[in-house]
Amino acid sequence: MLPSSKANDAHKYQAVSSSEHEIQGHQVQRHHSIEDPAALDLNRHLESFKEENRKRTTFIVMGAIGFFLFLYWAIAGSSQRLSPSCDSVDLGFRCQPHISQFWGQYSPYFSIPSEIPTGVPDQCQITFAQILSRHGARDPTSSKTTKYAQLVDRIHSNATAYGAGYSFIKDYDYVLGADQLSIFGQQQMINSGIKYYERYQALAKDTTPFVRSSGQDRVVESAMNWTQGFHDARIKDKRSKSEKDDYPYPIVIISEDTGSNNTLDHGLCNEFESGFDSTIGDSAQATWVSIFTPSITDRLNENLPGANITNAETINMMDLCPFNTVADLHGFISPFCSLFTEDEWHAYDYYQSLGKYYGSSWGNPLGATQGVGFTNELIARLTNTPVDDHTSTNSTLDDSRQTFPIGGKTVLYADFSHDNDMTGIFSAMGLYNETAPLLNTTVESVESTNGYSAAWTVPFAARAYFEKMSCVGTSEEFVRIVVNDRVLPLKTCGGDYLGRCALSNFVDSLSFAREGGDWDKCFV
Repeated sequence: MLPSSKANDAHKYQAVSSSEHEIQGHQVQRHHSIEDPAALDLNRHLESFKEENRKRTTFIVMGAIGFFLFLYWAIAGSSQRLSPSCDSVDLGFRCQPHISQFWGQYSPYFSIPSEIPTGVPDQCQITFAQILSRHGARDPTSSKTTKYAQLVDRIHSNATAYGAGYSFIKDYDYVLGADQLSIFGQQQMINSGIKYYERYQALAKDTTPFVRSSGQDRVVESAMNWTQGFHDARIKDKRSKSEKDDYPYPIVIISEDTGSNNTLDHGLCNEFESGFDSTIGDSAQATWVSIFTPSITDRLNENLPGANITNAETINMMDLCPFNTVADLHGFISPFCSLFTEDEWHAYDYYQSLGKYYGSSWGNPLGATQGVGFTNELIARLTNTPVDDHTSTNSTLDDSRQTFPIGGKTVLYADFSHDNDMTGIFSAMGLYNETAPLLNTTVESVESTNGYSAAWTVPFAARAYFEKMSCVGTSEEFVRIVVNDRVLPLKTCGGDYLGRCALSNFVDSLSFAREGGDWDKCFV
């Protein structure tokens, strides 16, 4: 079990600066602060004025800043906390939601409206809270960043003109990296840790969560950032036992090396990884691409004559919108986003949802099976019993109370993973069983899919809360699941109007996972 301080060196982690530097005897290292360069230039400019004009100039400038801040927040939407960033603790990403909530798994987390109240029901109290989180916003993967760079280079070399609204591309430099967490993504995870602390404050003020992370750098760093947010919230809480807060918290890091048993990162099921089933998601997406992209491709080529963009590259051009947005320090919307209409973003979002549904969910014969191991670990935690699983669990870790504690004072858990793995886990639990197989010839809204889409389930910094609660007048505890602030109805276990199932009914509903899913088909 590696403490965060040791993992920092191994994963080249650099924390985002905290507002708390020395509190109650805890020394918190000062890191680089995130400051607005425009504000620094303004200060230097003001210092050059003569002394007699300082007050008058300051008054004028502050008035202008106040006016533009007012306009910004009027456009971006209000929040319970003001921030220069498009991201917030309470509501997640708020800028231009008419498009930013339709980027599939590349959307930054945003708070989803819930038909069921999200607060703790009257006469109930939370006794257990598990978060399963995707890592924060990142650069493109290595293979995709190569494709994007080549596309931009070709446009620069071959385009003979830039149409109206496209001229920014002429001076655009492709500087995105590969696979790494962005600074914006770090802040997302800090915000997530703060939100988790505040949601479960009654438990969190006295309890440190048990934290695990899959082994890829961006996931480990996301876990670290999350613990930083949790810690910052705790030391600001006067009712907490912050003097006993042993930060940095230990993190169990599970290897993603080939052949490793890891419930937070698939990789063992041969048929799913490299057999026919591994092609199903791409095939479903290809059909939809051939339908919705041709008109967009034609428009791109009209405005970038000589670039000869293909339908597949149209998807790449659309990808540049979310990736450049989350590469920005504050998440400000990229100019690439304005090249496409709202309807086209809806079609793009559906393209990504098809990839998740047919790649890692029930649209893939072995998708849900990839989530069986984690589901059985959750059962163990909820019921305070040993893990019973023969799929992807790591028995060495799960058999040890040091690396897999259950019961006692351990009631808060935090696990950090990837979008495909979370999709498989949700499927193994039957959370979106009301969703009919997605059509790949027309767009279906989240209303018609009963709340399923990639953006609604696994955006950057996605989080699912698995809650256990005790309520007055009942002898058995209840389970409730909240995905990105939306309480799920849990119809598979007879969920009530508050989204709750009795613990025993919830466990009984997980028979697919308890029986090992279709793990035997992985090695045919």
